Amino acid sequence: QVQLVESGGGLVQAGGSLRLSCAASGLPFSLVNMGWFRQAPGKERVIVAAISRSGRSTYYADSVKGRFTISRDNAKNTIDLHLQMNNLKPEDTAVYYCAANTMKYDSIGYSIDLGDYDYWGQGTQVTVSS
Repeated sequence: QVQLVESGGGLVQAGGSLRLSCAASGLPFSLVNMGWFRQAPGKERVIVAAISRSGRSTYYADSVKGRFTISRDNAKNTIDLHLQMNNLKPEDTAVYYCAANTMKYDSIGYSIDLGDYDYWGQGTQVTVSS
């Protein structure tokens, strides 16, 4: 059974930091491209960051570039995925989801297309006050 469980969300003031984590199990995650997405109230779910299965390649949405860092710790059938979020802004307020994409890529490949992701966590709320 595949499980992705996010944690680390909360309420923070603008300029503050949070570190999101995603504990994932049930897949050979060392072969899987991972991503963080977010969905603000009344808006579509969008990519925040993605990371290749090796961890050597990453992608960031322009809105978070330079402030957020995605990282992963691979084990055989589990993974810890993280999103370090610094200098948070009120517009970062959203529910954040981790997701796994089981399409086959080389060690530095990844997708930023929401539709390519097969497994999703339940989400964790991040609220940034001004």
